[in-house]
Amino acid sequence: MAGPRIALVTCRPRPVHDRDLPVLARALDGAGAEARIVGWDDPDVDWAGFDLVVIRSTWDYSWRTDEYVAWADRCAALTRLANPAAVVRWNTDKRYLGELAAAGVPTVRTVYRAPGEHDELPPADREFVVKPTSGAGARYAARYGADERDAARAHIARLHEEGFTAMVQPYMRRIDVTGERALVFVGGEFLHAIQKGAVLAPGTAYDADKVPHPDLRPWRPTAAELDVAERALAAIPGSPELLYARVDLVDGDDPDDGPHVMELELVEPNLFLGVHPDSLPRVTELIVKAAQ
Repeated sequence: MAGPRIALVTCRPRPVHDRDLPVLARALDGAGAEARIVGWDDPDVDWAGFDLVVIRSTWDYSWRTDEYVAWADRCAALTRLANPAAVVRWNTDKRYLGELAAAGVPTVRTVYRAPGEHDELPPADREFVVKPTSGAGARYAARYGADERDAARAHIARLHEEGFTAMVQPYMRRIDVTGERALVFVGGEFLHAIQKGAVLAPGTAYDADKVPHPDLRPWRPTAAELDVAERALAAIPGSPELLYARVDLVDGDDPDDGPHVMELELVEPNLFLGVHPDSLPRVTELIVKAAQ
């Protein structure tokens, strides 16, 4: 009897920097499944022909969010989509951070400025960050000093011109020392974690290319980090069944302030299997199980 047919979904052209994709496809084939790497916007793909569709490196979605969410809805109507379409819809708009904060999850304080609203910046006597609510890989994100408000306003105006809602956050200063931590969960259980360096350097233009995961290294999360990550996952509306999830954390300004959620990655997170190759068998096992 043939194994389950599994689609690993990416963008077109296939991103060469998604090194986990071919490794995962080979592991799934080796586990008896039939894995195929496909583009989410490929009109020739028969989504109903797969037992499971797993979103992986669809890293162009932020420029085409409405189209992408509509695709997720169509795909989920034909087969099982991981993660579910409702999760995709919710998580592609970073205004979810406000919902997490309202649920009592420690998050980076965020102010939103939608197109058509006033573009006045919140008061700031420290560095701050401007980025779109729909974005990936630090795309259209930049860090500003308290004396660079005119440049930040121009940044927001550009985001509005392109139809994006802007978000403004304080720059979490301890990230330059303790970095950012990403905790990966698969099948509802903690799998592994990584630490990476700061992404946004002072003076880097918002439209410049950036390295989204600098200085990667394995990380053993603290009890406080696991607690915040689990609280964030528990606050997702509808308590959906997630095949995978990643919670990105940074430290608060005060050493006693604890970790805060920077992002909750439920759509197409890098799972960092290259840093944690020993996790590949478990990820493969759970994907095959979900397909069956």
